[in-house]
Amino acid sequence: MKKPELLIPAGSLEVLMTAVNYGADAVYIGGDDFGLRAKAKNFSASDMRAGIKFAHAHGVKVYIAANIIAHNDDLMGAKAYFNELKEMKPDALIIADPGMFMIAKEVCPDIEIHISTQANNTNYLTYNFWYQQGASRVVSARELSLAEVKEIRNHIPAEMEIESFIHGAMCISYSGRCLLSNYFTGRDANQGACTHPCRWKYAIVEETRPGEYMPVYENERGTFLFNSKDLCMIEYIPELIAAGIDSFKIEGRMKTALYVAVVARTYRKAIDDYLESEALYRKNMPWYLEEIAKCTYRQFTTGFYFGKPNENTQIYDNNTYIKEYTYLGVVGSENGEGDFRLEQKNKFSVGEEIEIMKPKGENELTKVLSIKNEKGESQESAPHPQQIVYIKLDKRPEQYDLLRKKED
Repeated sequence: MKKPELLIPAGSLEVLMTAVNYGADAVYIGGDDFGLRAKAKNFSASDMRAGIKFAHAHGVKVYIAANIIAHNDDLMGAKAYFNELKEMKPDALIIADPGMFMIAKEVCPDIEIHISTQANNTNYLTYNFWYQQGASRVVSARELSLAEVKEIRNHIPAEMEIESFIHGAMCISYSGRCLLSNYFTGRDANQGACTHPCRWKYAIVEETRPGEYMPVYENERGTFLFNSKDLCMIEYIPELIAAGIDSFKIEGRMKTALYVAVVARTYRKAIDDYLESEALYRKNMPWYLEEIAKCTYRQFTTGFYFGKPNENTQIYDNNTYIKEYTYLGVVGSENGEGDFRLEQKNKFSVGEEIEIMKPKGENELTKVLSIKNEKGESQESAPHPQQIVYIKLDKRPEQYDLLRKKED
């Protein structure tokens, strides 16, 4: 049985390092240009180099997304960008646009090219077309069932790889090819600037009664017509492998390190357990389901994998995430006095009980004994995001452990 790749998103160097430490086989990232997550923090050139070096030192691959639908004005800049990437030696480029594909082949002939889901890859002839052009992998459209993916596998070369999303936010438009953001705000989703109008609250206005807003509501707050539940396939690892998927892709380049750590660690264990024995995988299913719910999510669905979604795939009464834990930060180095460096992400206080989340699966409750600022001055809490503090806990953490606390 071929072991599938676990492919994790990273929107910053810190999140990349978290993904590597918490079980990723590969990570995908974007630079400041030519990717579809313009609002993400993204990677500077120096961070990209550092991230590739860190990942490669740990045996993890790095793929760089350059999957915009390009206009004429983008082409010269893309050529310069790919020349810069060539020197960094990522493992693959993720491309959607045929013009960008041509530039990438010319400038980076030794770097693999993966075809983005934005290219709407829904049939085996499309896969074979891209294979003949020189692509080594195609990311399946999210609108495919497992039966369709399996049929594609049976009609493409054995060495060609299929990558499929198995967890994360779903788009109500066809594989992300959406015009709502452009129409409403002038910000082009296909150029990386989506404002997510699918999550907004809507009402109906009748043509002859302008200004009279008639809510289409599930409750008193209104309705959210396009708001899909999040994809989660943690219960269907055997089916995903049987369909012939080579790379299990997690959505979320705008997510926090906590989200990435939780999802990477949970899917890592689920995949490894199943490959060891199906009985072990079934036995540990309650743990996977409990853990995967500890990151933010919008309720879960299996998307299109078992047939077309129905009315139960949408969330009509709100557009908010379910959030059970708050992210506090990633443990840094020790200062020699038992205090550990932390770039604080959310407020916590001395005396609070928090949780140490370890890469291999353990969770340890611990008490905050002290918090000091960079000058060594004690403080009762860490209320300022991104403040560098030194903390002492009643249980010793390790560097790269993640700290979180349960919501009240």
